[in-house]
Amino acid sequence: MELVLISIVLLGLAFAGIAIKIIVKKDGKFAGTCASQSPFLNKKGEACGFCGKLPEEQDCKNPEAQNA
Repeated sequence: MELVLISIVLLGLAFAGIAIKIIVKKDGKFAGTCASQSPFLNKKGEACGFCGKLPEEQDCKNPEAQNA
């Protein structure tokens, strides 16, 4: 029972942290990058499924992501 309560408290803290970040950030948006930047997520060197950016390219091709 204690483990369940500890788990619920930790999940609550995580959600509260995310909520605080959304409130504090401008327009409530997360500043994100393409998944193609991460070698852990993109082991084959494929283009980003969201904007089409290749791993060797510098900027995201999605104009909305650049304004975030």
